[in-house]
Amino acid sequence: MLKAVLFDMDGVIVDTEPLHRKAYFKMFADVMINVDEELYASFTGQSTINICKRLVNHFNLSHSPEYLVKLKRQHFKYLFEHDTELSLIDGVLDLMKDYYANNVKLVVASSASMPNINRIFERFDLNQYFMGKFSGADLKQSKPHPEIFIKAAEHTGFSKNECMVIEDSTNGIQAAKSAGIYCAGFMSPHSSHQDYSKADIIISDFKEISYQKATHLF
Repeated sequence: MLKAVLFDMDGVIVDTEPLHRKAYFKMFADVMINVDEELYASFTGQSTINICKRLVNHFNLSHSPEYLVKLKRQHFKYLFEHDTELSLIDGVLDLMKDYYANNVKLVVASSASMPNINRIFERFDLNQYFMGKFSGADLKQSKPHPEIFIKAAEHTGFSKNECMVIEDSTNGIQAAKSAGIYCAGFMSPHSSHQDYSKADIIISDFKEISYQKATHLF
């Protein structure tokens, strides 16, 4: 029986990927590194600090990972406030309302920083539907490590087999499965080069996991 749903945020709830991409590439230009598409795609689902640690090691940079994080977040904050592209993913608000109306507990478990999670939730008035928010930036391990989903599932008070994760990235799906939780892989139009093969179900429309349909998946 479905009792709780753990949502990833970027690429599942909100279309922040174009903004993150712009912010990252502005930061790459700041520190004069050339990140190709293959390397950039491998970052999907990971926290900013872990991405920046990889960049420092990969390019042998003299800058600290924390400095890169600061640059990237400055760019993102500006884009968040001024870019007109930001919007919720089609159908996700209806899905949240559907689950909420059927007493399903909702938790967000995102690699985004808590300030960014809060910005999104306040901008689109989502706090009313969620009982908890978890940021990978606050944890020791980043996706694909399962820590964030283990903690989010525990927070709901329900067992793992009563929870479902909705993810759009290779790293996120792997984290959900490593946590032992049923995972719906959402083929987001904003997350390219991702592997959905480990997901329990692959969807391209949130109507495919409405409350009525999701209750028959377990």
